[in-house]
Amino acid sequence: MGQGQDVRNWTCKDVGLWLQRKGFTDYADLFRNDHKIDGKALLALNEDDLRNPPLELKILGDIKRLWLAVEVLQKQHHRPSSLLSNGYVKRKDIDQIDTFERTAATSAAWLQEDIDSDDDRVDFIHVFSNISQTGRTLISVLYAFTVFFVTSFVMVFVHDRVPDMKKYPPLPDIVLDNVPLIPWAFKMCEVTALILGVVLAIVLFFHKHRVIVIRRMAGLCGTVFLLRCVTMFVTSLSVPGIHLECSGKLYGDTWAKIQRAFVILFGFGLSVNGVRTCGDYMFSGHTVSITLLNFFITEYTPAHMYYLHTCCWVLNMFGIFFILAAHEHYSIDVVIAFYISSRLFLYYHTLANTRALKCIDSKRTRVWFPLFWFFEEKVSGKVPNEYEWPLKWPSFLCPKLKYQ
Repeated sequence: MGQGQDVRNWTCKDVGLWLQRKGFTDYADLFRNDHKIDGKALLALNEDDLRNPPLELKILGDIKRLWLAVEVLQKQHHRPSSLLSNGYVKRKDIDQIDTFERTAATSAAWLQEDIDSDDDRVDFIHVFSNISQTGRTLISVLYAFTVFFVTSFVMVFVHDRVPDMKKYPPLPDIVLDNVPLIPWAFKMCEVTALILGVVLAIVLFFHKHRVIVIRRMAGLCGTVFLLRCVTMFVTSLSVPGIHLECSGKLYGDTWAKIQRAFVILFGFGLSVNGVRTCGDYMFSGHTVSITLLNFFITEYTPAHMYYLHTCCWVLNMFGIFFILAAHEHYSIDVVIAFYISSRLFLYYHTLANTRALKCIDSKRTRVWFPLFWFFEEKVSGKVPNEYEWPLKWPSFLCPKLKYQ
């Protein structure tokens, strides 16, 4: 690495040597070997890259000192080297530079005016921006818990207005009409959900970035179940099977409904816990649960665990089959639930993993996707699948276990 060499031409090895020369020897291998950061990538770094995954430096002093050193390099190379020709700058290139700088200055002045004219809004945003990662996760869990309670209350409400089975028989359904009733199938569906839940709990226990994963899980579950509340509230379908014992008007006053809602909430809506509801059709909650559990397991475990991924998908498909075999939901309920939950998961992670999509128009993101902006503001790029022993004992298990 020559003294006068352009930083843009540095190799990953040159970056490692520069870090050692600046006193950051501990991070040389991380930059040079683990993440292949060359000169161009070094100039594109910002302080958030140093703080957040996948770099995620832990020592605040090192973050600040290293960022100052990188910032010096960036200021020294803020003009494109392509403008230089034979040791001098062409007249038209100077005009281009002047135009660029005037435009930048005008944009900065406009931005400052916009900030000065709306200080309250900026201060409001800064208050939320200063919330820690753990704080955001707690808010997401509170959001999900609130939605689950609202869902439980709506389930009680729609149960009270379920259509009379004698007047409104089950609707024609191509699957239910051709698949015989299996009485124990619905319990098997819930067993598959419990198995997937245990597997995901183990993954979260060992995952290094469990706080982010839990926040995403709570945010997505809350949003999907909030949509489910709307669909089963606005339209009441007839009971899908005559074997179901559904009689309306079981809970008279509001307090009785709230008490029943808490029973459903703390029973997780599972029949194995003694919860039995009717009227919550059009959007299968059991399908949402097993689908999201499957997707989170496969997303946050290494790609080489294909046996685990295959088993999760098999459990997901069998769980859906068991729902239909028990005649607890119409086929359209299952299709809608699988499609919406899987699409929301994929769209959310596509947007979260692609930094450019998040940064193109951050103001619009804050307006149209406020929860996404709040939960993902401090996360830069794809969350790596790295694992560690989260406890301080026993000591021989404390070193990190990393799998990409």
